[in-house]
Amino acid sequence: MINKNIIDAFSEVAKQKNIDRTNLNTIIEDLFMSMISKKYGEDYNNFSVIVNMEKGEIEIYQEKTIVNNVVDPVVEINHKDALKVEPDLEVGDPFVEIIDPATFGRRIINTAKQYLSQKIRDVESQSLYESFSKKIGEIITGSIHQIQRDRIFINCDNAELILPKSEQLPVDRYKRGESVRGVIKAVDYSSRGAEIILSRSDNSFLEKLFEMEIPEIEDGIIEIKTVSRVPGDRSKIVVYSMRGSRIQSIVRELNGEKIDIINWSELPEVLISRSLSPAKPINLYIDEDRPYAVAVFEDEELPLAIGKGGQNITLASAVCGHTIDAVKKSDYEAKDSVYLDEVKGITKNQLSVLSSNEIKTVQDFIDADEEFLLSLKGFGIKTIEKIKNRMENN
Repeated sequence: MINKNIIDAFSEVAKQKNIDRTNLNTIIEDLFMSMISKKYGEDYNNFSVIVNMEKGEIEIYQEKTIVNNVVDPVVEINHKDALKVEPDLEVGDPFVEIIDPATFGRRIINTAKQYLSQKIRDVESQSLYESFSKKIGEIITGSIHQIQRDRIFINCDNAELILPKSEQLPVDRYKRGESVRGVIKAVDYSSRGAEIILSRSDNSFLEKLFEMEIPEIEDGIIEIKTVSRVPGDRSKIVVYSMRGSRIQSIVRELNGEKIDIINWSELPEVLISRSLSPAKPINLYIDEDRPYAVAVFEDEELPLAIGKGGQNITLASAVCGHTIDAVKKSDYEAKDSVYLDEVKGITKNQLSVLSSNEIKTVQDFIDADEEFLLSLKGFGIKTIEKIKNRMENN
């Protein structure tokens, strides 16, 4: 009777969780094998479990060897006891003993339910992990159901997602029950199950919003080259030509984050100039090998070029792939007339070599081809970098 009760208990839980009844055989077998290991120890492998869901039968078999003197009753049976079951058995023959599931205790049904529930949670968690791992980089919409100081829990498609504080926008304000969008940034699996991480501050979230708003991106007509963000405040995105008026819904989604759209160019000087918008450099000096650029601005426009907290120059450097230094026209012109012997840290030997090659001022050195400088005696990459640093700090 207990066999049927166990199977009925399993079937009830499986039905609630929408688990196929035919898949319960393995789970029940695993349950009893686990209980056998706890009762007899993990070193024994002479047990087997057979479950027949249709007939409501659970059969547990323990294989032993017939001996005259029993040393280990888990794997051995006395010859006299074996003969009571089958009179033709001899010493050394195998003997199969049938174990009643009831011997595992009166609480076996509750134990079975708990085991099944845990197994189902494991299966569901693994299924979530596999499902959401394929969705990394996609935007999803969920409902906020719990707000904590360092994270927010969001319900989506019968799954619980996490939006950590570090992945939120500083300007975001959340309320329980509200909808929120984010990009699936990562999916991890641990002993606690699947952990799905959302992000609203990652660059990929802005990229995906553009793809949703502008069909030509998905069609390959417009291509996003690079993205750089100060989440919730400002971002720059390099794309092929498009109209800025089409991004208002994206700005609203990001709670007013300013987005500078920069039209791509293969010419570094053009791309750098566009990246520094709204400031306009009057001159650019670019070293493609480093890659590095000095952008010269009218004195009154330098604060605009640098931006609040250095945002503009930092974002521009990131999207165009060059380290950019912004300088005032007056400082740059003053540096132009500075002779190398006025720069602290340049040795007499170095000055002599440079002067003999018509490199006498700071500007001469900056304008010199790096390969030419490397060809000079005593000038390696580290030496050239040190001299440039001393010029900047002079």
